[in-house]
Amino acid sequence: QVRLVESGGGSVQAGGSLRLSCVASRYITTMAWFRQSPHREREGVAASGGITYYADSVKGRFTVIRDNAKNTLYLQMNNLHPEDSAMYYCAAKDMNAWPRAGSPEAYRYWGQGIQVTVSS
Repeated sequence: QVRLVESGGGSVQAGGSLRLSCVASRYITTMAWFRQSPHREREGVAASGGITYYADSVKGRFTVIRDNAKNTLYLQMNNLHPEDSAMYYCAAKDMNAWPRAGSPEAYRYWGQGIQVTVSS
């Protein structure tokens, strides 16, 4: 079993930055970030596990950073857009990220989620 705890969400104006953190209770092969906004499906944002995956919508703006010594995955989000507003979830699985790095059904462990709100 793995426990995932997210932190770092909040509100920011468009163009601003936020950094999310996810701490796992033990080392696990792949850690990832997903997000979900009302009336939309949960979508993969970024993942780290053998490979690094980014959704097309965040490439060049978001960076995922893995600190294995701390069992922590960070998501540095720059140049935030209002459409980035969502509940962000940390997820993890005991296998490489690829394939299905951005598929929520491929992940076994989930955090509680943390809100990110970007105002225009």
